[in-house]
Amino acid sequence: MADPKGFLTTPRQEWPRRPVSERVRDWNEVYVPGALLPVIGAQADRCMDCGVPFCHDACPLGNLIPEWNDLVSREDWRAAAERLHATNNFPEFTGRLCPAPCEAGCVLAINQPAVTIKNVECAVADRAWEEGFAPPAPPERLSGRTVAVIGSGPTGLAAAQQLTRAGHTVAVYERDDRVGGLLRYGIPEFKMEKRHLERRLEQMRAEGTRFRTSTTVGRDVDAAGLRARYDAVVIATGATAWRELAVPGRELAGVHQAMEYLPLANRVCEGDLAVSPLSAAGRHVVIVGGGDTGADCLGTAVREGAASVTQLDIYARPSGERDEDAEPWPTFPKLYRLSAAHEEAGELRTAPAADADARLFAASTLRLTGDVDGHVRSLHVVEVDAGRRPVPGSERTLPADLVLLALGFSGPERGDGLIAQLGLELDPRGTIARDADFATNVPGVFAAGDAARGQSLVVWAIAEGRAVAAAVDRHLTGGPSRLPSPIGPYDRPMTA
Repeated sequence: MADPKGFLTTPRQEWPRRPVSERVRDWNEVYVPGALLPVIGAQADRCMDCGVPFCHDACPLGNLIPEWNDLVSREDWRAAAERLHATNNFPEFTGRLCPAPCEAGCVLAINQPAVTIKNVECAVADRAWEEGFAPPAPPERLSGRTVAVIGSGPTGLAAAQQLTRAGHTVAVYERDDRVGGLLRYGIPEFKMEKRHLERRLEQMRAEGTRFRTSTTVGRDVDAAGLRARYDAVVIATGATAWRELAVPGRELAGVHQAMEYLPLANRVCEGDLAVSPLSAAGRHVVIVGGGDTGADCLGTAVREGAASVTQLDIYARPSGERDEDAEPWPTFPKLYRLSAAHEEAGELRTAPAADADARLFAASTLRLTGDVDGHVRSLHVVEVDAGRRPVPGSERTLPADLVLLALGFSGPERGDGLIAQLGLELDPRGTIARDADFATNVPGVFAAGDAARGQSLVVWAIAEGRAVAAAVDRHLTGGPSRLPSPIGPYDRPMTA
């Protein structure tokens, strides 16, 4: 604990964002470049080095938060980077994308603003790359064992890196033309520039991990044949089967899933397209779904020049303060949070009929109506009560010529043949069934990440990748593994 009074004398200060008028004109990250390092040392001083640090339990990776906070406050960046990477393969991802359940579990958060753990993590990760503290770590010798990892999202990448460093020969199969899964095509550039992903992939290639892109296992490659060629297979395909909106008018043109819309915008940033075929430019956009994916659609539509953008959230507007009875510390509370995209939409008034920002809370879609050509033109919405029952007299009509569905995901896709060809069993939720060792009903086949857990956070995805790697290593060697296993397949976030 570098400063015993830091939490008393220093207020919380977060990484400042660029002005809205500036950042909506480009696709760069929303934060002011270089503005984090001057303040992060004092923010790390706010960490109390608790005797029982609940931030550890709130983070499924078990990040050693008080340790690297202390090292940052002493400006020992090399040691801080070592402690950070000891539990997290990709802190530059989590430092930008994770909603920081660790901060909800910070002991200081009982009665004060929490330590800026996420910002400190991001600063350490970026400094590690700048100073060369994250070199490739290839194995000293190979085991002679081979592993196929299906899916290159955060779970697949974490599993592949851990297994490669343990000495196994790993090939990652990705159906898209580039590696990264949702990190590549689902996360907008303004939330995480893809240079961070490319840098980590180059490290993995230098360590020996092999990548096979544009390859759908089950369609381009027979899944059973793949299993026969490798000593073990890890399924980390994610939960990409999106949920539908069962209302009249869903069939109209101009109604699309969020994960049809977002990848095209990312392809524009990659240089594949000059303009997205689903661009929101000049259109009235309504986003159905109040989660992070909906916010990503919101920020993207604003940058594309939408005429208006409104986001519908079926839940009532949450409070800005924790409800100690329903969601006591150190659980992760549902609060009113203003993301960068909501800040932009609110300042630019993209949805004049909405609440404080672009969101309509307690709002449920009744139906969609279109023109004579079958293109959507209006969305009819009604206010709902706590039981999701319509409030009489509250129906209204929103102009909409592009409707984006951001309703979450129900589990892994079934249409590619992977599950059927391997004969995998599913649990009642529709996700891949597995035992306490992450093993499926098929010998040598393991499942991890959203494909087995259900949709979750990036930090849980990485933790799953690290844990399944330890399980596969035990399977391949027939003995205990030296790889860490931060979580079990049945672990869940803390709840009241």
